[in-house]
Amino acid sequence: MLKYLLLWFPMLLLAILNGAFRERAIVPRTSPGVAHRISTLTLLLLFAAYFYVLVRTVPPGSGKQALQAGLMWLLLTLAFEFGFGRYRGLSYEQMLSEYNILAGKWWVLVPIFVTVGFWAMNNLLYG
Repeated sequence: MLKYLLLWFPMLLLAILNGAFRERAIVPRTSPGVAHRISTLTLLLLFAAYFYVLVRTVPPGSGKQALQAGLMWLLLTLAFEFGFGRYRGLSYEQMLSEYNILAGKWWVLVPIFVTVGFWAMNNLLYG
């Protein structure tokens, strides 16, 4: 599982680059809400491509291992997101509001996909 721990860091880089792209290219052309929804979708596509590469180059030994990697990535992602958010001075209420899909916030799709995307891609490619 150490290799999958290390393979989380490129996901962090993809997320940071995606956020920078959103702020520089999407926000100036649309509203912040629309920009966040577009950015969520582009990040999901980036992660799907990354999971494809991982399954082809460092495939999990089993579906269980793929889900274990996904759960580890979820914990790392949430720890980073909430830790960095607190560092930036955001309240938990502010951060949790980004997960309210009923308010048009799609961010909750990212941790869901981080958890099951690798497993799903492995099943898609190797059944």
